[in-house]
Parts: sequence; C-alpha cells; structure tokens
Amino acid sequence: MVFWDELTGQEDAVRLVEHAAADPSAMTHAWLVTGPPGSGRSTLAAAFASALLSQGEGEAGAAAVRAQVAARTHPDLAMLVTDRVVITVDEVRSLVARSYTSPSVAAWRVVVIEDADRMSERTSNVLLKALEEPPPRTVWILCAPSEADLLPTIRSRVRSVRLRVPSVADVAGLLVRRDGVDPVVAERAAREAQSHIGMALRLATDDAARQRRDETVRLALGVRDATSAVLAAAALLDLAKADAEAYGQQRDDDERDAFLRSLGVEPGGAVPSQLRGDLRRLEEDQKRRATRSLRDGVDRILVDLLSVQRDLLLIRLGVPGELVNASVEPALREAAATGTAAEAVAALDALALARRRIEGNVPPLLAMEGMLMSFRTAR
Repeated sequence: MVFWDELTGQEDAVRLVEHAAADPSAMTHAWLVTGPPGSGRSTLAAAFASALLSQGEGEAGAAAVRAQVAARTHPDLAMLVTDRVVITVDEVRSLVARSYTSPSVAAWRVVVIEDADRMSERTSNVLLKALEEPPPRTVWILCAPSEADLLPTIRSRVRSVRLRVPSVADVAGLLVRRDGVDPVVAERAAREAQSHIGMALRLATDDAARQRRDETVRLALGVRDATSAVLAAAALLDLAKADAEAYGQQRDDDERDAFLRSLGVEPGGAVPSQLRGDLRRLEEDQKRRATRSLRDGVDRILVDLLSVQRDLLLIRLGVPGELVNASVEPALREAAATGTAAEAVAALDALALARRRIEGNVPPLLAMEGMLMSFRTAR
C-alpha cells in the first residue's frame, strides 16, 4: 500500500505493522520503533499512523489522511518532534492529556514521539503513567535508536519494531524512484552516507553538502603531526558549524516570517511591543535548536571520519570489500601504506571516545583535537 512506499529495506518491519493495522487482534496500545539513524524510524511511524487513521476510508480518503499526517494536521494525531537537546516534561504532559481524549473522526487516536531517547528519567516517568493505564482507542508510537535508550519500565510496556540498516542499493533505488536523482549520483550518495536516507538525499541534491564532506575526508587524510591535528580539528568544527547554519538559517527565517504573519505583522515591519515577548520566545527556541543542530553536525563529521578509518583498516588488512570513500581510493591507499591495522583500530577507538565525550558536554574542539592526535599515528 502507498503508506509504505517510502520505506526501503525494511520488509519485515513493514509486514509486522501492516498486519497490526489491519487486524485489531494484533494491535497493542504502545509501540517502539528502533533502528540506526537514517533507517526510516520516523517514516515508519508516520506510515503506521496513516494506516491506523485511514481505517474504513476508501482510496481517496486514505490519500487525504496521508496528506494530513504528513502536514501534522489530522485531528486524531499528536506528534512530538523536537530539534532541541531534550524533550521537556511539559511537552510530554501535553501529549498525555491529549491521549486521554476519544478520537474524533478516526478509529484511533495516535500519539507519536520522535527521538524518545531525548526524554530524561523524570519526563519518561510522566509518559510511563499513560502507558500503564492506556485509553482503549489510543496508540502510542515511540521512536529511538535502540531499546537501551529508554527506561526498562518503558521498554516493558511497548512492542518493539526493529529496523535494520538498508543496503546502499536500496537507498540509491529510493533516491532514483522518489526524488529523480541520477543513478550514478544516487549510488555514490547512498554509499558515502552509509545508507542514512536523509543524509544520502542531501549529498545527492546539495552541492555544498557534498563539498563539506569531501573537505572532511581531505582533512582526515592530511593529519601527519600534532600541528596538523590541531588545525584539522578547528577546520572540522568550522565545517560542522557551516553545515548546521546551512541547514537551520533558512528554516529559522521562514519560521520567523510565518510567525509574524500569523500575528498580522509583515516581514520587515515593526513588531508591536506587546508581541515582542512571543517573538523572543521563538528566537530562544531557535537558539536551542541551533545548539542541537551543531551537535548533530559534529556527529556527522565524526561518522564521516569513521568511514575513512574503516576504509584504511580494510585496505591494511587486505580485506576485499567496497570502500565507502571509493572516490578518493588512491589517497586512501597512499595513507594506508604508511600505517598499520592496529593504528587504524586505535583511531576508531579514539573516534568512539570523542563521540562519548561530546555527548557528555566536553567542548567539541577539545574532543576532536584529542581524537585527531591518534590519526597521526595512523599515517
């Protein structure tokens, strides 16, 4: 059915939720969709919600429901999507209150929380109460990278749907079919994105994103001593900031203009004093979102660096296999010739440590400087 068309490489998960949506005896009140970044967690949650909310509708009605879910305007759908570092208690309390109201036009009321791993323990306990005593016609759909990212008490009250990493061919095929991307460009983007669907689309359609990634790989391969490691760390952080700004600036501007228009103020016009507080709150939300965007941008840089060390390790071990960064294979082989497999493993360990440190609020520049010091021994 059309609900599932944008999912790729997830046939087992699709069959599971499709059967549940069609058979009331297979339904449960709470679901947890897990999978690596870019595997399609949010897409599956939206498709599942569309299938539930369109029960009893004809083909035209189902298409209308799908459009409402995509726009997040269906009266029986509540979605919590955050670009900030954490999901707040008040946001979850609001969802819980809505979950106890009966559906108005559909057979179900569906509540979706993307990035449920961003809930603190206190916030999770607010949700737990709703999962312990669920209303009869409400379905919760939570999304997270893994089951371990949620409290055991939450995990015990949900049914898990696990997504896997789709193949490069599956992701490339989706870009060609859905977005009209050239097959050669789609294959390279899918490979360099390591099957992350959203990032593959950016690499396939955004020249600046491709250039930033190419520069990341070049910097990684250019680390030879402590000085070049420190300089590369600063340059990589600049790339992450540029990526975050490119992703967020236009969105912030559009959001601000739409907010002002909703208050009757034309873009560029003077904001009445009584509305400035509302505008200030919007700007504060955008600043918090920018913090999350920068952290995500740094993590994307680290994932790209992981792919470089992975390629170096394969070459040094003589293991046959497709390189993620095949477009710079000569430079990879040159770098591989100056180091050992053990040094590549040490660099991979340093990358994992840097990710943990940044997650623990160590300044990204310091974490990356320490990490790149290990790269010089891998040359």
